[in-house]
Parts: sequence; structure tokens; C-alpha cells
Amino acid sequence: MEALTIDVVSDVVCPWCYLGERRLEKAVEAVRGEVAVAVTFRPYQLNPDLPAEGVDHKKHLAEKLGGAAAVEAAHERLSGLGRADGIAFDFPAVKVSPNTLDAHRLMRWAMIEGPEVQRRVALALFRAYFEEGRNVGDRAVLLDVAESCGMDRAVVCALFSANADVDSVREEIGMARDMGVTGVPCFIIDNKYAVMGAQSADVLANALREIAAMKAKERASTE
Repeated sequence: MEALTIDVVSDVVCPWCYLGERRLEKAVEAVRGEVAVAVTFRPYQLNPDLPAEGVDHKKHLAEKLGGAAAVEAAHERLSGLGRADGIAFDFPAVKVSPNTLDAHRLMRWAMIEGPEVQRRVALALFRAYFEEGRNVGDRAVLLDVAESCGMDRAVVCALFSANADVDSVREEIGMARDMGVTGVPCFIIDNKYAVMGAQSADVLANALREIAAMKAKERASTE
């Protein structure tokens, strides 16, 4: 059985990234027994210039998408897609568009504890923001998420206070941009292949099978 790595480049305030994560989860389950998949979440910021305290979400989104009608249409579409993937988007509950640098720092520390912890934190952040309307730029919220996912609250609090990994996360985001990532989600498979956007679970599963088959063929040709 071939083993593949997937680096999921995403932002926790991107609804398409939430959809992409759930679809990837289904794809990985679909190829279980055929392909061994290791998933790591990598940081990206859609709005890196937002202040630490964030800004009014509705106003920010209207300016970005071209008015309230465009926002409503986008939310209606996303809500329907979300229901199909088990996501209960509650867009009216979202009040703040936050700066997500601290959220990505938390994701980095979660990965140190293991990919399963990082996956739990990623899902908890998406759920907190899009289903509960919580401000994932607020360190108190981030500490709650960390603790709920089995991380040590005091350790995470100390890391935040020490400004740990601020430069490392920014550097990693810069690397993604340098690689040509201009939108998220982006699934980088085995550091060689990129699948852009919140593709369906079937598309993702087929991509994993095809890449695993190519990898097996390449290995066989060198033996």
C-alpha cells in the first residue's frame, strides 16, 4: 500500500476551507486500505492586514464581495453545500472578521502533539467560527479550543504570551505564496501535486488513487 502526504493550506475563516476539510476527510476514508494518507494543516491568511482585534464582519465582507446582496447570495450557496457535508453554517452569528495569525500559531503547536490533535483543533476552530459565531482571533476562545482538544491550556497561554512562532508562521505563509498558492484550500500531495479548491470527495479520492498508482509505478521502474 502506497503512503501519501497531504499538506492542507487553508485559513480557519475560509468557508471553502471548512468544506474542503470535510470532503478530504471523506476522501481519506474512501481510500482507506488502498492508500495510507498523512494530513498536515499549513497556514494561510486571506486577510493578513486585519488588526489584531479584527473588524466588523458584515461590513468587511460586503466591501470584499461587492455589497450585501453578493454576500447573501454567497452565504445561501455555501449553506446548501454545507448541509450536504454535515456543516451547519450560521453566518448571521459571525460578528468579527479576525486576524488569524494566533489561530495558525495554535495549529502549529497542535501539530507538535500529533496530526490527530491538529485535526481536532482545525475542526474545532472551523466549528467555533462558522457554526457558533465565536471570534477565533480572541486568545480566550483559542485557549478554550486548545483545552477542549486535549492541549495544556497553561502551556498554550505561555506560548501566546511569549510571542512564540509568530515569525515561523508568517514565514510559512510566505512560502505558500512563493509556491504560487493564491487561494485556499490548496491540497499539496507528496510535495509534488496540487489540487486547488474545495473539490468533491470523489475528485479528491480519485486524485489520491491516481497519485498512489503513479508512485507505485515509479518505484517499480527503479527496482
